[in-house]
Amino acid sequence: MKTTDTHASVPAESGATLSKIDVPSAAPAKERKEGRVLNVFSHGMLVLWAFMVVMPLLWAVMTSFKDDSSIFSSPWALPDKLHFDNWARAWTDANMSDYFLNTILVVGGSLIGTLVLGSMAAYVLARFDFPGNRFIYFLFIGGMSFPIMLALVPLFYVVNNMGLLNTIHGLILVYIAYSLPFTVFFLTAFFRTLPTSVAEAAFVDGASHTRTFFQIMLPMAKPGLISVGIFNFLGQWNQYMLPTVLNTDPDKRVLTQGLVQLAASQGYKGDWSGLFAGLVMAMLPVLAAYIVFQRQVVQGLTAGALK
Repeated sequence: MKTTDTHASVPAESGATLSKIDVPSAAPAKERKEGRVLNVFSHGMLVLWAFMVVMPLLWAVMTSFKDDSSIFSSPWALPDKLHFDNWARAWTDANMSDYFLNTILVVGGSLIGTLVLGSMAAYVLARFDFPGNRFIYFLFIGGMSFPIMLALVPLFYVVNNMGLLNTIHGLILVYIAYSLPFTVFFLTAFFRTLPTSVAEAAFVDGASHTRTFFQIMLPMAKPGLISVGIFNFLGQWNQYMLPTVLNTDPDKRVLTQGLVQLAASQGYKGDWSGLFAGLVMAMLPVLAAYIVFQRQVVQGLTAGALK
């Protein structure tokens, strides 16, 4: 049987006829063109954003290895040689070693306390239904919106009356209280995405609530714990307002206080290379933490959407 090459036509609103083959072929071409334009625009914005973020970091690292005269004479040029004495001077003469130790103690203790207490509270709020559950949850949500500036004066008197002013453990407790609202909010949503069948099977086998939480549910929540841990680490490592108010002892200063002191002292001395070396020292732990755990952070942020 012989077929013809003529195409049936469909009427359009304007009275013209459109080919049935031309209609579907024109739409994909237009979509591909729009997709390419959007792809070029989005990639261009990402490249611009990466340039704006990376260039200041690279410039600070490069400047930390220059001498003071090269910083002003050729600020954008590479250093003639690597002046490692800048780092040694900032580490010893500017007491950056003491500031690092104090910061590691404070942030390490507060991070562990925040994750333990926050995960326990979030697990109970996500898995158990009891009177006041939603009220307690919204109290934590309200804590996220409370400006810390309004609490500085009463917080100072509370910490002072408890005898925790100018102490490492007092600052740890304040950091934990400051970080708990966001931690509970984040982990509550994450625990709700975990399957309940595993916990029910553990209860049937005779496991207690404590054992089920620490040996079963907490390992399953590892991506969420790493994600919220990174966010808390960044916030606590860069915290300046709380230690400035609650920690006035020069021997117990944390890194942010030390950087301000270093900027003042090295600025008057004209030791700009030592100042940039101290600045890079403060940035390296944050960058290293994110580079190491970046995959877990993405997994934790997308786990709820993927389920």
